[in-house]
Amino acid sequence: MSESPDTHSLLSASSQLNLMEVDPIDDKEFDIPQVDTPPTLESILNELEDEEEPFVLEDTCVLSTDNMDAHSYDTSSLASSDSGDPAHLKRKRRTVDVNTTVHGSVLRHSLLKGISAQIVSAADKVDAGLPTAITVSGVITVGTSHGLALVFDTNQALRLCLGTKTTGAEFGAVSALSINHDCSRLLCGFAKGQITMWDLANGKLLRTITDAHPPGTAILHVKFTDDPTLAVCNDSGGSVFELAFRRVMGMRSCDSRCLFSGSKGEVCCIEPLHAPPDFRDHPITHYSLLAMASLTKILVIGLKPSLKVWMTFPYSKSDPSSVPQLAWQFVPVQKTVNPVLGFCKGDTVHFLQVKKEESGTIHVIKQRQLHLSCDIISLSWINSRTLVLVDSHEKLHVVDRPSQEVLETLDLEQVQLVYNSRHFKSLATGGNVSQALALVGEKACYQSVSSYAGQIVYLGTKSAHIMTLRNWRERIDCLLKQEHFVEALSLAWSFHEGTAKAVVGLFGDPMKRKGVVGDKMVEILCQFAEHALKKCPEQGKIQVMEQHFHDVVPVLVDYCLLLQRADLLFDQLYARLVENTVAKGVFLEALESYIVADRLGHLTTPIMRDLLAHYHGNGMMDSLERCIVHLDVTSLDIQQVVRVCWENQLYDAMIYVFNSGMNDYITPMEKLFAVIGPPLREGRSLTDDEVVMGNKLLVYISCCLAGRAYPLGDIPEDLVVQVKNQVFEFLIRLHSADSSEEEEVFPFIRTLLHFDTREFLNVLAMTFEDFKNDKQALEYQQRIVDILLQVMVDNPDFTPSQVGGLFTFLARQLAKPDNTLFVNRKLFDQVLEFLCCPDDDSRHTERQQVLLELLQVGGVVQFNEGRLLALAEKAKFYQICEFLYEKQHLYDRIIDCYLRDPLRKGEIFSYIHNLLSMPGYSPGEKQTVKYKVLQHIQELVTLDPSKSADMVVFHFTEEVQQIISELQDDQLLFQFLSCLLEPREGHPGTVLPLERDLHELLLDLLCRFEPQQLLSFLQISQHYRLEEAIQTTERYHHSEARAFLLEKKGDVHGAFSVLLETLRDKLCLLTAERETGAETQTGAERQTVGEGGQGEDGNHRDSTLTKVKNSLNDIIALCHRNSQNLYQQQREALWFPLLETMMASQKLVKGLNAKHTSEVLKELTMKVLNCMSSFISLPAIIQRILQDPVYGKGKLAEIQGLILGMLDTFSYEQTLLETTTSLLNHDLHWSLAHLRAAVTRGLHPRHDYCNICLQQYKRRQDSAEEIIVFSCGHLYHLQCLQQKVCGWGLSSELQQQWSCYKCSSSQGGRGGPSTEPKRGRSTSLAQTRVTSMHHDTGTEAHRKKVFVEATLDLQQEQSWDQLRSLYRGPSRLSILSDLSLCHSMEKSGLLLQPGAETFQLKLSPPPLLEE
Repeated sequence: MSESPDTHSLLSASSQLNLMEVDPIDDKEFDIPQVDTPPTLESILNELEDEEEPFVLEDTCVLSTDNMDAHSYDTSSLASSDSGDPAHLKRKRRTVDVNTTVHGSVLRHSLLKGISAQIVSAADKVDAGLPTAITVSGVITVGTSHGLALVFDTNQALRLCLGTKTTGAEFGAVSALSINHDCSRLLCGFAKGQITMWDLANGKLLRTITDAHPPGTAILHVKFTDDPTLAVCNDSGGSVFELAFRRVMGMRSCDSRCLFSGSKGEVCCIEPLHAPPDFRDHPITHYSLLAMASLTKILVIGLKPSLKVWMTFPYSKSDPSSVPQLAWQFVPVQKTVNPVLGFCKGDTVHFLQVKKEESGTIHVIKQRQLHLSCDIISLSWINSRTLVLVDSHEKLHVVDRPSQEVLETLDLEQVQLVYNSRHFKSLATGGNVSQALALVGEKACYQSVSSYAGQIVYLGTKSAHIMTLRNWRERIDCLLKQEHFVEALSLAWSFHEGTAKAVVGLFGDPMKRKGVVGDKMVEILCQFAEHALKKCPEQGKIQVMEQHFHDVVPVLVDYCLLLQRADLLFDQLYARLVENTVAKGVFLEALESYIVADRLGHLTTPIMRDLLAHYHGNGMMDSLERCIVHLDVTSLDIQQVVRVCWENQLYDAMIYVFNSGMNDYITPMEKLFAVIGPPLREGRSLTDDEVVMGNKLLVYISCCLAGRAYPLGDIPEDLVVQVKNQVFEFLIRLHSADSSEEEEVFPFIRTLLHFDTREFLNVLAMTFEDFKNDKQALEYQQRIVDILLQVMVDNPDFTPSQVGGLFTFLARQLAKPDNTLFVNRKLFDQVLEFLCCPDDDSRHTERQQVLLELLQVGGVVQFNEGRLLALAEKAKFYQICEFLYEKQHLYDRIIDCYLRDPLRKGEIFSYIHNLLSMPGYSPGEKQTVKYKVLQHIQELVTLDPSKSADMVVFHFTEEVQQIISELQDDQLLFQFLSCLLEPREGHPGTVLPLERDLHELLLDLLCRFEPQQLLSFLQISQHYRLEEAIQTTERYHHSEARAFLLEKKGDVHGAFSVLLETLRDKLCLLTAERETGAETQTGAERQTVGEGGQGEDGNHRDSTLTKVKNSLNDIIALCHRNSQNLYQQQREALWFPLLETMMASQKLVKGLNAKHTSEVLKELTMKVLNCMSSFISLPAIIQRILQDPVYGKGKLAEIQGLILGMLDTFSYEQTLLETTTSLLNHDLHWSLAHLRAAVTRGLHPRHDYCNICLQQYKRRQDSAEEIIVFSCGHLYHLQCLQQKVCGWGLSSELQQQWSCYKCSSSQGGRGGPSTEPKRGRSTSLAQTRVTSMHHDTGTEAHRKKVFVEATLDLQQEQSWDQLRSLYRGPSRLSILSDLSLCHSMEKSGLLLQPGAETFQLKLSPPPLLEE
């Protein structure tokens, strides 16, 4: 570290401070002496400060499976590495979640001050050099860069200084250290490759080994095995050697054996398995296991009885600079303890368990891996469940292996770890190591970390540090010192429940452990309460004080209840909190949630008194009631509680107290009846509170009769029958206790019936369900039924609905199979008369509904159906009639019921459809229904034309004519036909008889009633005759529809003249409007219009203009559609009359807005001109304009705008055409030029021999042979190629489609000439065929006419013809699209036939050669 060593002396072995929380401390304030200037070195080294614990290597990892925390596997909560974060305290109200895990400070980090001071002193005073390696066993040994080894005892006193600077100069720095298990021997490895062995008892040098491994490599690791005569070393060449120590006749020697050669992959970490003292006899120790980590894999080998590789395991992909790590630990699993090897390279730690079966076989089992998001540079076990890792940022992580939870993270930056990079690069011997090993060495710190017996020592550049697990008390005290009481309690509770991780110091059976932790928690709770009172803000807002205690009190209550220490809560903690009024209030309010959750059932009398007073005083009546009904009655002052409850209308609490406290189930009912009875008797409407009370009463009676306690729980079993009988007795009382003379009999039943008849009867119905064999109860049942009849029948106070409800209830009870009730049947007839009484029109629907329910119950209730039907018809109970007709299968009568019933008229269509569609009805029944429907068809169509039409389509297609004749009203008929003939998604294929007549009838009706729908109907419908339709539209003067029909007929001129006439009429209307407007408007009016806008007249004028525009658009569209199919003369006959009409209208424009109208008409005329210019030649149009009197007689200026507009349009179109033509010509030229270049390109053969027979292309001077050259440059004899083609067995027709034999066969097989052209240049579109004709030299001058033919193949000829034909045609789009195809064509060759001696290729289209 950069600071002086005295900074480290602050971190004493007993220091509780987490490294992350160390604040700089002023030396003067604490009067710390300067270590830099000691009186003597020894005095400082041997001085033991009062507060400093001696460094004792206690063996905390003695494995006892009893101590193991078996519950840790279940915890999956988040780690709280820094439990001291004050942000936790900013919550509104602190409730305790016992599942959140707080770990507190798990590791105690102490500076070994004596050793650190000695290291610095040795470097300064005796030039020992910087520390390079450390190892811990019974002693601590530190190696230095000048070859010395300093040995310290457990009190940090320097015992031995081994080696001299002379040997240091010779051997280099100490690069590795190892102490054997009995702490008698020390092995030192050096940077230049030597190894020395020392006797730790007397400091004698026993051996110097120089030939154990190849010279020129540094020692990276040297390790004793459990056998004191056997060690292993690893050098910077990546090799591993076994060292066997011998002593023969007083002579010490060392035999070396190579276990792994660096040439097979460099090993950079070795770890022999060391058994703790308790497991020296473990069967696995006989094999002397050694784990080795190379740069690519892990090896586990056994050194005994003979060398054997047990397992290799490759790493997953990782950063090449990551350092491999190995660590062994004996881990208990179930009842056995076996060694587990933890290893990693990068961010994932893997675990391998080594297990010996009883049969003697060894198994290596892969276990769940641990993944961290950091690059690990050091891996150590601190006990069998906890790992300590250091990452490349020098952050230390404490990890619980079973749950894979990070318990704590510390920063080791202040330690300033020593790295072993120099030795990995073997700088002392010239740096002769591989790059891979040197890269790993950058982060290697193997010799700076040493673990022994649950403690890990880290070596810094100027200090040594020790990490041990804190015991459980210390972890709690750490949090208490920081005043983190809530976290301390949470941690203590995890110790209590056995869910904490890395627990040290809790022994014994679980109950004993719980007792010890429980006592500690009680202590913390008392401290917490005192602290809260002390820290409470003295003055300020009351909310701040409340929030302060809200963070404390629930925690106190929660843990007292978890520990089942209500005595502590009420006697000690409450007694302290009472001193503060705010704390007292918060405490009493906090109790509510625990009482309601049934976690707190009993309160002491004083607290109950305070609770009542506080809740009552603060108006928290709902909370008080919730508490009372959950509390044990014995803790209540019954009189006080009843008084408070009655005064504040806490009826639930009152009922609970009477029931539970006094076993009195009747008094609460009397009290409630006393409240709701009088207003009901007087006929007043109840208030909301009274309604709530009445409902409570019904629920309470229901609970009592069902054996349940109110508001929760159950009545004690021995009281159930008694309570039920008491309630029945109470209900059937003739009079109440304090009755007046005018009180009617059975007041309680009467009150309940008036309050809510239906619910009271439901309560009785539920109660009667339970009466099976209880004779007493059955008597009560009969008695109550008799009383109900006595009270309700013939009583005008009850509505028909209430009486009907009673009889429905009775009918249901009588219908049960095990019924024992008796009811006089005459009563049912009375009820029937009562419900069907026609004198009373009130509650008609209600009475009908009640009677229907009564009938639907059925069973024993049998009425005379004829009489009932007569009564129902008289009372207009159509649903009752339907019910009875349904039973008699008189379905046609039901239709009458629907038609008469105003509420259900609309449902008749669904009923008819369902009846006619569904199976289960006979044809005769369906026929009667059809007949009835046809009788009432006029009424049905009037009711809903659309649904009527649907019904006709589905069920009455044959009767359509009859139905239409029935409908007298034309408007109704129109609506019906519109719905009938509109297309349906569900029934596209329905064909109606005489469909054409129906459509023509609808057309006629449309002309009369809905002319705006006429055109869309004509476009959609196909079922009318054109001539008739034309006549109909003519009759009703619908010109647009008529024009449409004439155009459809083919009479374009007829349609045009109709539309033109309409346009003229509208134009006349427009000009006439202008005139009348001008005449009738006075000057004052004009001014008003000018100021105020257009006025009504203006709006009307605008609508006329719109009509003109629409009419013009229609006529232009007609001309456009048909001009393509007409001759020039016929086109002119369409367009010119239209143009003349538009121009003529401009002459007639007069009046106020003449200018505006004239402008609009000119725009419209321009539109006509633009449209007609596509079909009529420009000179003809101009001539016609100039002949027109409007333009012809005027000056040129008048028609200037018109002419210029036409010229603009013309020049725009001309430019467009020229540009397009230019582009097309350019593309065409480019395509033709490329095609010509491809056709006429010469071919250059690569060789002058045939690629099949490998002979010269001129095999014999006298024979005429044809040669084929491909664009790829290969050359063949025609015969050779034909033979190959025949070999492929192809038909003669295909033999002209040549493909290069060599290229096609080299591209994956002999596909034959007909295979698809492959990539590359193997196949040419035009092959070059050369015919060589050899003659005698004498006749050479008399050469005959020889043709040199340039041939195109089929594909090229087609392309060429296509291009030529396209050039003739007018279609621009097809030229562009087809030209794009030309770009993809392959390049072609050329065919020529030279003379005998002069073989040459012509590069231009060849002429005929004359002799």
